[in-house]
Amino acid sequence: MVDDGLTLHVLPARGVTVLSDYTRGITTLSSGRASSANLTWHGGPVQTTPKIYVVFWGPKWTTGDGEYKALTGFLGAIGGGKWINIDTQYTGSNGAISNPSNQLAGTWIDSSSVPRRPSSSNVGAEAQKAALHFGYGGVNASYIVAIQSGNDPSGFRSSWCAWHSSESESEGVVSFTDLPYQSDAGGNCGVGAVNNPGTYDGVSIIAGHEEAETQTDPQPNSGWLDSSGSEIGDKCAWQNLEDNPNAGNYPTQPLWDNRTGGCAQSGP
Repeated sequence: MVDDGLTLHVLPARGVTVLSDYTRGITTLSSGRASSANLTWHGGPVQTTPKIYVVFWGPKWTTGDGEYKALTGFLGAIGGGKWINIDTQYTGSNGAISNPSNQLAGTWIDSSSVPRRPSSSNVGAEAQKAALHFGYGGVNASYIVAIQSGNDPSGFRSSWCAWHSSESESEGVVSFTDLPYQSDAGGNCGVGAVNNPGTYDGVSIIAGHEEAETQTDPQPNSGWLDSSGSEIGDKCAWQNLEDNPNAGNYPTQPLWDNRTGGCAQSGP
C-alpha cells in the first residue's frame, strides 16, 4: 500500500482480508496467507546487526504504563532467542542477519503533542525526530513510533493494527514502524488472543510481527517477500499464537521459515 509517498506494509486487524487505505480509499488484498511459496530475495539489504529504537510519542506516556512495560520487556527479551533467530537464514546485499542479545538499543518518551489522527507522514516525521535523537543507525536501525492511547490513526482498530515503512532523509534511509496503542483496539489487535484477560497480548504479537519484517525487508519490497508480496510475518499472521518460551514467554505469532517451508515459532 502507498500513502503519502511511502510504501506501507500493513498488518490487518484480525479477520480482515481486504484492507482499505485509510486516506485514499485504495483497496489491496492483505490476507497474509495468499501464497504457500517460500520467500525470495529482491536485491536489497537486510539488517545484519539489528538495533531497535522506540520513541514513545505523546505526553500520556510514563514508564509505569502497562503497554510501555510490555513493549520494552518484549523487545528487550527477543535478542539471542530462538524465535527471532528464524530471521538469520535470510541474507541481503550487505550480508546475513545476525541475532545479538542486545537488540533494544534505546527508548525515549517524546512528550510533544500528537495529532488527533496521526497520518503516515506525521509518523515518518516522528521517526526522523527519533533518528536525530538516538543518532542515525543506518540500515540496521529500526525506529518504532509508539503512539499514546487515544490518538488512533484512521483505520486503526477496524482495518489494521500496525505497519512498517522507510523513507529517505538527508542522513540516509530511515526504517520505521507505526505502532498505535494496541490495547485501544481490543480483540481486533490481539487483546485476549492468548491469555485472559491478555490486555497486552497484542503488543508483543504485533510489535514482533513488524520487527521481524523490518529485519528481513527494511526498505520495503527490496528484501524478502513471496510471490504475492507477503513478508515473513504476513504469511503466518494471527495463527498458532502462543506464550513463547523462545521470546521471553511473551505472546508471539509464528514466522515463515524457508528451510521448512512453513510457519515456525522457533529457529535453530
